Amino acid sequence: MFKVAQSVLVVVDVQGKLAYLMHEKERLFRNILATIKAAYILDIPVLWTEQAPEKIGATVPEVADLLTGLTPIPKTSFSCCGEKRFLDILKDLKRKQVILVGIETHVCVYQTAADLVERGYEVQVVADAVSSRNPDNNMWGLERIKQSGAGLTCCEALACELLQKAEGDKFKMILNLIK
Repeated sequence: MFKVAQSVLVVVDVQGKLAYLMHEKERLFRNILATIKAAYILDIPVLWTEQAPEKIGATVPEVADLLTGLTPIPKTSFSCCGEKRFLDILKDLKRKQVILVGIETHVCVYQTAADLVERGYEVQVVADAVSSRNPDNNMWGLERIKQSGAGLTCCEALACELLQKAEGDKFKMILNLIK
């Protein structure tokens, strides 16, 4: 199981007009936002990437507004691991459990998950906080993520796993996010 002290959240490429073309975008945005808020409540570090932002555009305001104080890591490789700055920051955090949310499931999320597993990280992809434009691509992306050795979870299950107990102020705050 994932533990707060070992986890980092990576928000992958929720950018520009592309983000608004995602299958079930309302669910996607709701669960990405809930996962980010839960990470903040639990003091889990958050990394944020943007794929070729000069071409695709900046992170959508719904997400970027929650990431104030953080700087996006620009990249041109589909995998976040293709960006040295991303790998350096991740290494400096000294955490071995990576939670992934973002777009698109079958490209950037999948390739990042597979590369992280190959590098020895435990990875969970929040299946209801990732998407692709085409639902079939999303399905195949999730299948390939499982085949790579990464795990799949959902926003609510992840929050409860990290909390471990249904008590205290943090539980109450997170309960408000997921109900």
